[in-house]
Amino acid sequence: MRTPRELRVTPARPTIPLGLVSGKPTAEALAQMDRHWRWRYVMLAPHRLGFLLAMVVLVASGAWWALVMVDRSTGWPGLAWTLPPTLVHAAVMVFGFIPLFFSGFLFTAGPKWLGVDPLPPQALRNPLLAQAAGWLLWLVGAHLHVVVALAGLALAWGGLVAMALQFWGRVRLSQAQDQLHARVIASACVLGGISVAGLGLSLALGAPALGRAWVFTGLWGFVVVVYVTVAHRMIPFFTSSAMPMVRAWRPFWVLWLMLAAAGLQVLATWLEWAGVPASAAGPAWGLVFGALQLVVGGVLVWLAWVWGLVQSLKNRLLAMLHIGFLWLGLAFLLGGASQWLAWGLGMGTLGWGALHALTMGCLASLMLAMVTRVSCGHSGRALVADSIAWTLFWLLQAATLLRIAAAVPGMPVGALPWLLLLAAGLWAGTMGAWGVRLGRWYGCLRADGRPG
Repeated sequence: MRTPRELRVTPARPTIPLGLVSGKPTAEALAQMDRHWRWRYVMLAPHRLGFLLAMVVLVASGAWWALVMVDRSTGWPGLAWTLPPTLVHAAVMVFGFIPLFFSGFLFTAGPKWLGVDPLPPQALRNPLLAQAAGWLLWLVGAHLHVVVALAGLALAWGGLVAMALQFWGRVRLSQAQDQLHARVIASACVLGGISVAGLGLSLALGAPALGRAWVFTGLWGFVVVVYVTVAHRMIPFFTSSAMPMVRAWRPFWVLWLMLAAAGLQVLATWLEWAGVPASAAGPAWGLVFGALQLVVGGVLVWLAWVWGLVQSLKNRLLAMLHIGFLWLGLAFLLGGASQWLAWGLGMGTLGWGALHALTMGCLASLMLAMVTRVSCGHSGRALVADSIAWTLFWLLQAATLLRIAAAVPGMPVGALPWLLLLAAGLWAGTMGAWGVRLGRWYGCLRADGRPG
């Protein structure tokens, strides 16, 4: 007798072999697993899509800036510009790949913090694709036409706002007792959207100096705020988990101090735009601002020590996090020193060194450490920094030191373009190797055969 059609069951072909022993795939199942890179695997978990698109923007912007440095040093290939190149560079480095990396973390760890269900990866696809496409269009428009650049910026802004709204939706659903870190991050994302909108309106009105102020507002009020909030929650936890002799110590006054320091930098940005440093009050402001930065820098270096900087050196992946955080204190110390040098000797170039100690030393080092950690853990690999990751990390430190050296007062003028070119080339090579390596992981099934 034939089975009625409505009762027939056609077995589905599993994406991952289902042979399990004690909850783990058998050796035979792992041997039969698909090892190819496929787009559909990118959509298996939220972090995969966010991190992959971030890598695309990171690698593209690094290669683009290295080409710009070649053009400045040699005159080849003779690039045409529709926008100030340093502003284009600053915007993509602040708003381009970093929020995409944020998405991979916030929609993976964030729901666990908040005790809510995670969003499906499909819900994030359009906002994240819009950001990646928008920033690539921004780079093209910088050479082609300002309208193209602004169209890319608008597209990226729309994606960022949609992402922020989605994270706020997770926060509003939460019944968790401790929501402070998530709410600070969600509020920072709102300021990030405002900053990108301010940049676009400034350029549309032909006011690049105002646009620069919005970029720095986004750097300190959005990006740095998210970084220090995550650092306050996670670095002591990671350290105490890996090294039981180190106690997880994270009083909330530490978080408020770091947030206040970021707010001080936002205030300084707008005072600079308003012309205060060049006014009669400029010297007094420089002394006070420099002193405050030196105090904050000293406290942050002390905090890096208290959080286990020395002990972390026994664990490469942990050391990468702690060294990255140490750069935050060093950036404030360099910033304070630059203010005092400008006041006493009229030498203000060290401020560029302080900026890159923050962006390349702190933000990029923590980015490399944190993304490597999450990617290893969620791809079924050991939670360690292997020789490749460790080497890339130290190449990044070398690029940072080269860029800071280019800002040291008294540097020979003839050496400056070549130092900048070397730093940009090393950055592009390091980020390119890292991006290609991890980019493969995001489109492949987990190495241990588990879902996700």
